[in-house]
Order: sequence, then C-alpha cells, then structure tokens
Amino acid sequence: QVQLVESGGGLVQAGGSLRLSCVASGYTFTTYRMGWFRQAPGKEREFVAQVSWNGRTTYYADSVKGRFTISRDNAKNTVFLQMNSLKPEDTAVYFCARMGSGSYYVSDSYDYWGQGTQVTVSS
Repeated sequence: QVQLVESGGGLVQAGGSLRLSCVASGYTFTTYRMGWFRQAPGKEREFVAQVSWNGRTTYYADSVKGRFTISRDNAKNTVFLQMNSLKPEDTAVYFCARMGSGSYYVSDSYDYWGQGTQVTVSS
C-alpha cells in the first residue's frame, strides 16, 4: 500500500533552518508529482510547495518563496523541503502528499498523505 513518512521536524529559533524529508513507498515514485502542505492550530491546511516528477518544475506559496526549496531524490523515493530563514508564522504540522489530479495548490488534488511532522519556530 502507499505510504508517506515524514521526518525532520523540530524546534528551531527564528532565522534558523530545518530540512524535512518524506520517504514514499508502495508505488512508482517517479510517476507522481509531490507536494508539501502545512496546518497551523486553528487554521486550514495550506499549500507550501510542489515538485514535478523529475524535479525540474516547482511551485511555491508566496509566503515561503525565496526561503523554502522543494526537491526530490528519485533513487531514494524521497522528497525534501529545505526551510531557511524560518519565522514564527511558519510553525505548523507539515505534511507531504502525492499529487493525484487537479490544481497543485488545492489539497483535494492530492490522494495520499503522510502523518505529518511538527515544526515549531520560536521568536
């Protein structure tokens, strides 16, 4: 069965960096685009970034553009989210997801989700 397992979250001070990883299994990884979303307490899940199957095309939310970088290693079935210059407003649970069909920034377009990893940025 399809599984997505995130790791790399934690507590970091504002201005710091974290690198999230998501290991996929149970399907042909290179067939699908992959995305990252996040959800802060009391807020809806929001799009963060997406990467194409070969890593050449990426999309970012305006709030993270220039600070976050999404990438993938198809040999390791892994997608990454490098987060730099972190801000307290980046605090959220971060989820990786497999793109099904639809608009890349809409959560309903994704058909499988990981369990999430907590990122907390202190001021």
